[in-house]
Amino acid sequence: MSAAASDTLWRPSLLPVWFSVGLLWLLHWLPLPLQVALGNILGGLLALLPGKRRHVVATNLALCFPDTPKRERDRWLRQTYQASMRAVLEHGLLWWGSEARLRRLVRIDNPDAVLGDGKRPVIWLAPHFVGLDMGGVRLSMDRQVASMYAPSKNPASDWLMLRGRSRFHAPVLIAKSDGIKPVLKALKAHLPFYYLPDQDQGRLNAVFVPFFGIQTATLSALPRLAKLTGAQIVPVITRQLPGGAGYRLHCYPPWDNFPSDDLEADVARMNAFIEERIREMPPQYLWLHRRFKTRPEGETSLYG
Repeated sequence: MSAAASDTLWRPSLLPVWFSVGLLWLLHWLPLPLQVALGNILGGLLALLPGKRRHVVATNLALCFPDTPKRERDRWLRQTYQASMRAVLEHGLLWWGSEARLRRLVRIDNPDAVLGDGKRPVIWLAPHFVGLDMGGVRLSMDRQVASMYAPSKNPASDWLMLRGRSRFHAPVLIAKSDGIKPVLKALKAHLPFYYLPDQDQGRLNAVFVPFFGIQTATLSALPRLAKLTGAQIVPVITRQLPGGAGYRLHCYPPWDNFPSDDLEADVARMNAFIEERIREMPPQYLWLHRRFKTRPEGETSLYG
């Protein structure tokens, strides 16, 4: 790290970030059951606080599960905060936990499917469940991988995230602002690409397809990348397990007949798959994100 970069990271305005980092470093020494308990307590308290983010979570759950009783949705809301807080606290494990400990904590189901048929490039479809960072780091322990990230406006947070994701096998980390060319280069070099395509990033390169029955702006890059590189799609979902049981990373079989000649149908297929996985564990999806922010022309905001 250059002296200039070091000075930037240690300026006084970033001291609260480094204080938080120090707490995470201390917490990573604790047994996982204690970290989980602390995450549940803090997340449960945050869920009680009114505010815009709580409104977003409640609105998302109401839109996606209109037939579910409100009492059940309120329970999911609390569990969403708890799962998210647990994931935040466990970043200490990602950044400083030993490789042996992380391997014990994250079990890979169906490991033979990780690289698909082993002949073509692989895109790991990794939707925004709370365990996605843990799953991504676990996959990077066995091979060099590529992934895309959104740089943080906070230089200390950005440096820490990059450092944490770069611990094993020198992964290729591509900033979203770098565009698609580095992704194509990585895939053509047969580096598995860990891809998170299920956030609302506006109208650019998006199509409106159903998601929980709602027309939703969805990035169309997955079928485009598969078509350009011949890559196979291997969905990977990382689930938080209760207590100190850790995580389970499940690799699904490679998708057949993807991409097709119908871009919208391919994107809708992706959304349908993600929706099925969400229904299996509703509180573990990233409901804090305004997934339905961008609306078709003429529609008003669903978030009020």
